[in-house]
Amino acid sequence: MARLKELYKSKVVPELTKEFGYKNVMAVPRIEKVVVSMGIGKAVQEKKFLELAKKDLMMITGQLPSVCRAKKSVSNFKVREGMDTGLKVTVRGVRMYEFMDRLISLAIPRVRDFRGINQNSFDGRGNYSMGLSEQSVFPEINTAKVEFQQGMNITFVTTAKTNKEAKRLLELFGMPFRKS
Repeated sequence: MARLKELYKSKVVPELTKEFGYKNVMAVPRIEKVVVSMGIGKAVQEKKFLELAKKDLMMITGQLPSVCRAKKSVSNFKVREGMDTGLKVTVRGVRMYEFMDRLISLAIPRVRDFRGINQNSFDGRGNYSMGLSEQSVFPEINTAKVEFQQGMNITFVTTAKTNKEAKRLLELFGMPFRKS
């Protein structure tokens, strides 16, 4: 069993039940999925950037990413409708807990000048989004073989009804929020 899943069952559920007064264990908020996405603007000029990013994202998440295509043509960006412009992966279940564990305990502390993640990035419905400026903070990526730095967006989709509940859920998992 994944370490964070065990932590959820043993520590997070009782703590949230006590704090928010849930009557049923099924009412306690949980993380449904984690969506990792990369917008690859350089892929418009050369396809190799898309392939390199696809390989890196697959190593980070342990799952094959799906390619996102442009919905509209934008002449200023030299993008036509249907061109490959990004990648995304939706991680659920055991892989999600493993990814979160590596993100929280290994990747986020490796970010340069790290002072905590922004606690204002909740969407009002209990989901949290954050961004990383480079993929090389993950230990799976060999920094010597990285040809270009690529950022990524990470969204935690929870069953929490409010931002306060979702923030407390992520705090109990060990998410290092910035002190305001």
